[in-house]
Amino acid sequence: MEMSRRWLGTSGIEITTVGFGSWAVGGDWAFGWGDQDDGDSARAIVRAVEAGVNWIDTAAVYGLGHSEEVVGRVLSQLPAGDRPLVFTKCGLVWDAADRHANTHRSAAPESIRRECEISLKRLRVDHIDLYQIHWPDDDGVPPEESWGEMSRLQDAGKVRAIGVSNYDIALLERCESVRHVDSLQPPLSMVNRGSAAAEIPWCAAHGTGVIVYSPMASGLLTDSFSPARVAAMAQSDWRRREAAYREPALSANIALRDALRPVAARHATTVSAVAVAWTLAWPGVTGAIVGARRPEQVDAWLPAGRLTLNATDLAEIETAIQKTGAGSGPAVPTAPTP
Repeated sequence: MEMSRRWLGTSGIEITTVGFGSWAVGGDWAFGWGDQDDGDSARAIVRAVEAGVNWIDTAAVYGLGHSEEVVGRVLSQLPAGDRPLVFTKCGLVWDAADRHANTHRSAAPESIRRECEISLKRLRVDHIDLYQIHWPDDDGVPPEESWGEMSRLQDAGKVRAIGVSNYDIALLERCESVRHVDSLQPPLSMVNRGSAAAEIPWCAAHGTGVIVYSPMASGLLTDSFSPARVAAMAQSDWRRREAAYREPALSANIALRDALRPVAARHATTVSAVAVAWTLAWPGVTGAIVGARRPEQVDAWLPAGRLTLNATDLAEIETAIQKTGAGSGPAVPTAPTP
């Protein structure tokens, strides 16, 4: 059975409901997941593409350019007809002399234009299918100016569609006043549900596609996650600094993960797939970005691309969220208010 597909807003781009996320592919940097083997990364990407996943999401900042380079090498080795769509992001600049220094949020037009040209070279492509501003600017650049440059890149054929990531409604509306926002990339998982209350309904009402990130809560909602896994994380793994991986939140999150096992069993699938499918049940969500560091991790979430949770499943998950107290935000997918 082929993977489900949805249209990315009004962009004219049709994507599978799950896409390969290459954050961890970047390896070690300020917000990395520890050392990563490039061979494992390449095999994971190929596994996803061969299974029918038709898009890869990356970013210039992942591994300070390294993730894009790995993705570019894999793309160059695939037959032209088998190559997936490529989505990447700009707007975070770094100090090349210090891999672990904090990045800086800059959405100045000249920075966006320069980053786009460099990303095209790393990815070995002549255009980017979806180009996104990673985070709102910290330098006082009006979003209208940033979005104007994104629009010019689109008009020039450098990028096919333009989007933003981690923007709130106020920023989305300012961008929309300049040119249509093709897509938004917000976080969404059973643990991080805030975007389901505001930004996702806005997108549904405005014809803006939504590709959510971290649907498995960066590993928390996977079949084998445990406190021992946290203890074994590389010292440079960004998750060590996050409250979700420390008590008391850790126990609540793992209890929620355990509550998903009966749902997974009914569908003869994995907890990982259920976690991803839950995000896809929200009206307005087009697809979910799902990461992997090895091919077997891809196998764990691939079924989400064909899985539809029913009303009983969603009600059971809502009860589990409320009982465990994990995360915050709306607990059950509902249609947006007119």
